[in-house]
Amino acid sequence: MAEITAALVKELRERSGVGMMDCKKALVENNGDIEAAIDWLRAKGLSKAAKKADRVAAEGVVAVATVEIASAIEFNAETDFVARNDLFQTAAKQFAQLGLNNEGVEAISAASLENGRTVADEITQLIATIGENMTLRRSARLSVEQGAVATYVHNAVSPGVGRIGVLVAIEGAGDKAVIREVARKIAMHVAATNPLALDSSDLDPAAIEKERAVLIEKAKEEGR
Repeated sequence: MAEITAALVKELRERSGVGMMDCKKALVENNGDIEAAIDWLRAKGLSKAAKKADRVAAEGVVAVATVEIASAIEFNAETDFVARNDLFQTAAKQFAQLGLNNEGVEAISAASLENGRTVADEITQLIATIGENMTLRRSARLSVEQGAVATYVHNAVSPGVGRIGVLVAIEGAGDKAVIREVARKIAMHVAATNPLALDSSDLDPAAIEKERAVLIEKAKEEGR
């Protein structure tokens, strides 16, 4: 049997757009013959994922998870119809859980699920199964040494999954349950108002000047 090297797996991944685990399996099944492996992937329907990679994934969901740390991910597909799919939402929840111990999209993408596939490979599998391009667009993670973190999902379509998700962390001593409830209420306000900063000192001076110019022009138009 031919040796299946990391370089060979990498080459097949680059040519097919399929996940590393499936590429390795294809090469094993075809004794290291990369052309035969490509045909094998096509026969399995997995290479379809690569053809969809340039299609815009603008719909999707935000999923959150929390223990002593809070995590949120944004997982996108091409249509709202797929965003409401149970497989898609279940995957989003799993990715958010992995975000508790893996910070950043790259780290989450490389992390392994219970089925043994990495998140990146799982997304490739979902693309092949469902038939739309999908991307893990961004992630966030918050923790505190003393205090509490809370999450809020606006218009949740299932527990912990919706279109808008917010994480809030509050540092401070005291009853964690009380602090967490305060953080949750702040998160609700953040979802409703989308503030630019925590306070005025954190605002971008350019944004302040732009808003001032708009208000001055508006006052002039009103004759003030």
